[in-house]
Amino acid sequence: VQLVESGGGLVQAGGSLRLSCAASGFSFDEYGIGWFRQAPGKEREIVASINWSGTWTEYVDSVKGRFTTSRDNAKNEAYLQMNSLRPEDTGVYYCATAGNSDHGDPTLFEHEYDLWGHGTRVTVTS
Repeated sequence: VQLVESGGGLVQAGGSLRLSCAASGFSFDEYGIGWFRQAPGKEREIVASINWSGTWTEYVDSVKGRFTTSRDNAKNEAYLQMNSLRPEDTGVYYCATAGNSDHGDPTLFEHEYDLWGHGTRVTVTS
């Protein structure tokens, strides 16, 4: 049972990155997936969440209009497309399953997530 993130890297402000989250060992299509980030010296925060079917997404205000999350249940993968990146988007990005959220709904509450990947680092330079 695991989640593995990939796609991080170094990008200039205004650029784009696409993160992937590959799941294995469990029924991926039963759970909402969240994307979190942790900036240097700061606490982890959620940025986006998607429901089990990919039809319902939620975002925090700081990324609305710039980030888009999606999923492909046939591939057991979720994605975070990040556009118009800013230096303040720098951090380690994690995906997680919303195992404590009802009906596979998306959620912006961290306590509803119970399985985490190891993260992928994103660095945005000015």
